[in-house]
This record gives sequence, structure tokens and C-alpha cells, in this order.
Amino acid sequence: MAKRGGFPGGMPGNMNNLMKQAQRMQKQMEEQAKALEEKTYEASAGGGAVKVVISGTKEITEIHLDPDIVDPDDVETLEDAIVAAVNEAIRMQDEDQSSQMAKITGGMGGLGGFPF
Repeated sequence: MAKRGGFPGGMPGNMNNLMKQAQRMQKQMEEQAKALEEKTYEASAGGGAVKVVISGTKEITEIHLDPDIVDPDDVETLEDAIVAAVNEAIRMQDEDQSSQMAKITGGMGGLGGFPF
């Protein structure tokens, strides 16, 4: 006969505590996700001639261009600098999000640390 609060076969741990821990972790993740959405990330390219600001939801909120980079005969350089700055800002947001979530989950991978 199974013990109260356990599983047949003697599965270790208290399922109730595990559920509480999972709920606590979920709440922390939701709070952290909201905090990340409110952050901004700024990156530059072209020696600082192009600056891009994105939100925590990866929406571009600002682009600043140094007038010296705007050359009608060399549009490609401007385009490349904008792409580089946007990609760097997105990379910064991704790294920050991963770092913040790893603090909550203790670096567990997969689905909540389960290997499936």
C-alpha cells in the first residue's frame, strides 16, 4: 500500500513541495519576464555613427545616425552599420534574458530541467 503523500513504489520526495517550488519558480519567471520587457538595450556600430535602442520585447525604439555616415554615394555602409547595430542590440537582449532566467531556474536546461 502506498504511503500518504507519496507514490506507489516509493517515489522519493514530496509531490506537494515540488508543486509549490514549481509554482514559485513560475511566478519568479513571470516577474522577471515583465522586468525584462521594461528594459532597453543600446548598441552601436560604425565607430558609434549608428546607435540603435531596442526594448525588452525586441522592438526598435530609436535609431540615431551621425550625419557623417549618411553618404548618398555609399548607402551600403549605412545599411550594414544599421544591421550590425540592430543585431548587436538583439544579442544583448537575448543574453540578458538567458542570464536572468538561468538565475531563476538554477541553470536547468530543457523543460524545467527535465531531459525530455
